[in-house]
Amino acid sequence: MSGISATRSKADLRTAALAARDALSDEQRAAAAQAIAKRGLPFEIAPGTVVSGYAPIRSEIDPTPLMLEIATLGARLALPTVTARGQALTFRAWSPNDKMVMGPLGILEPSPAAPEVVPDIMLVPLAAFDRLGHRIGYGAGHYDYTFAHLRKTKAVRGVGVAFAVQQIKAIPALAHDVALDYVLTEAKTFDFRSL
Repeated sequence: MSGISATRSKADLRTAALAARDALSDEQRAAAAQAIAKRGLPFEIAPGTVVSGYAPIRSEIDPTPLMLEIATLGARLALPTVTARGQALTFRAWSPNDKMVMGPLGILEPSPAAPEVVPDIMLVPLAAFDRLGHRIGYGAGHYDYTFAHLRKTKAVRGVGVAFAVQQIKAIPALAHDVALDYVLTEAKTFDFRSL
């Protein structure tokens, strides 16, 4: 667990965790992504399950190896698209050879022609996470809004994907912050469902 102090603000915690993530080499990043893919998800996936990933930005861990492994189990893959700040993400079907478009935040997204889907499992990027499953993202709240919206009608599992150096002691969670069910790192799988 990182020595990043829990008494700091979310912005300070985010900055420190991102600095730790940024310090990893390309080789460490690739090895971590492969280790997570090899271990896979900590639960069974029924054929046809919709699993959304994300197109990595900055120094985020790449979920693609894990997604490709999940697809071999019969899962259908999807990626998020951003509509507007303060609104839930939407999801479109995706496969590795699909042509992508640049979204409004400069993140690659599936083509608007790709069918819209609702995920059963969401692989979630993050800046930091703690031992209770709280996460810090980039501050826009896209995933919190999305979980709150989707979970009104469906039990969507939230699975954070991160490097071990992104774990911190505690995150000052607010009422609207949605805790993750799991976090996968290269070192360990965290299961927060019983907390």
